[in-house]
Amino acid sequence: MSNIGVWEAAEPGVKRKILCAEGGLMMMEVHFESGAEGYEHRHPHEQMSYCLQGAMAFTIDGTVTVIKQGETIYIPSNALHGAKALEPSALLDTFTPIRLDLLKRG
Repeated sequence: MSNIGVWEAAEPGVKRKILCAEGGLMMMEVHFESGAEGYEHRHPHEQMSYCLQGAMAFTIDGTVTVIKQGETIYIPSNALHGAKALEPSALLDTFTPIRLDLLKRG
């Protein structure tokens, strides 16, 4: 069974839903409770995150940047990165190529 369009638990206080995965692009909505973290990780995909709501502190290769509603951040391929919600927040994440590690086909 595919997980496109299905809310899934990620880290504690974080849930995500893959909206679309076509061609070489993937879009995902991610909701964070206040204080919840997307733990530091890296992947070969390029990523852009648009803040739909709230405020998020991103750490990218040791540099912290805060984005708020209406702002976007770029995460290069293989950069060590993580994020923490400074308040209840939501992101729209876009990846290229598709994150096959997150996608379940069925």
